[in-house]
Amino acid sequence: MKANEIIKILQRRGFVLISQRGSHQKWRSSNTGTQVIVPYHKGKQLPLGTIRSIIEGSGIPEEEFRS
Repeated sequence: MKANEIIKILQRRGFVLISQRGSHQKWRSSNTGTQVIVPYHKGKQLPLGTIRSIIEGSGIPEEEFRS
């Protein structure tokens, strides 16, 4: 899964970009205030552990990331 795909899911669930430092973007949920960091490397696949960390941190069900 690429960063662009994860960001689209986050945006659909009400997350907004609040800052970026280098290649790392900080996203915050406008509903819950939850924050997640997404390493943005255009066109590259993210490591599985990084994807799992984003899923757990966001509180979004894993099924949404599988579709």
